Amino acid sequence: MKAPDHAIPKIALHQMRSGINGQDNLEAMKKAIAAAAAQGAIMYFAPEMSLLLDRNRQRAADGLFVESQTTAIKELCAAAAQSAIWVHLGSAAIRPNDRPDMLANRSIVIDAQGKIRARYDKMHLFDVDLDNGESWRESAAYIAGDKAMLVQTPLGAMGLTICYDLRFPALYGRLAQAGADIFAVPAAFTKPTGAAHWHILLRARAIENAAFVVAAAQSGQHEDGRETYGHSSVVGPWGQILLDMGDDEGLGFAEIDLSQRDSACRQIAIHRHRRDIPVEVTHGERS
Repeated sequence: MKAPDHAIPKIALHQMRSGINGQDNLEAMKKAIAAAAAQGAIMYFAPEMSLLLDRNRQRAADGLFVESQTTAIKELCAAAAQSAIWVHLGSAAIRPNDRPDMLANRSIVIDAQGKIRARYDKMHLFDVDLDNGESWRESAAYIAGDKAMLVQTPLGAMGLTICYDLRFPALYGRLAQAGADIFAVPAAFTKPTGAAHWHILLRARAIENAAFVVAAAQSGQHEDGRETYGHSSVVGPWGQILLDMGDDEGLGFAEIDLSQRDSACRQIAIHRHRRDIPVEVTHGERS
């Protein structure tokens, strides 16, 4: 039976145009967190690299620390507790304790009491060369994570992923097998790849796993010279687009009705039908 409307959780997505001044980005997030809570959201989602977006690694380096020394995270924990709202900070560049010369692209989930509930380091690093001349080598500065992460939230079990992970369905399938009701996909998609693939990939991950997808994104022309696609979105388990924020900065809202997931699973029992598939490789018979 469908839950009454007042029982359906409401979420807020923050579409940002993060710049090279970390304090400005942080203040924008704190204001958005308070506004999201005031408008009835129980969870706030920020995009990838929400706290600092700067492709000039030398300039950015002085403001990047290990997690325990990153004051912005402490302030976001305080903001979550003050507004009694769960916060997904999207992701941020964090120096791993065991490799302070490198970085991790890390998602952090904070509960409504201001406690960190989960961390996830991006597993698939964005090393690409586009025909428009853009070239990206995330692996030059970042260490890939080595495990998937599922966290229990008021929205259900949430699988944590980041941006380029979206192109690797095996990660989402594994999280779905572990019980994911919803996937978080904070992103900073480039303009050309976003226009070509963003909505298709979001809908595919939702449909093939009968799960919600929540994807807060960066949008527009940034101070460091890059341009991101925007279109922060929420997709339902049947592949329906519940929210598309277009190009503009700001907050967008959607409801996460888990009865939609139950309905999708009841109609097409993909989780029950999954199989481990052995692969036989042959080079053909020789005469």
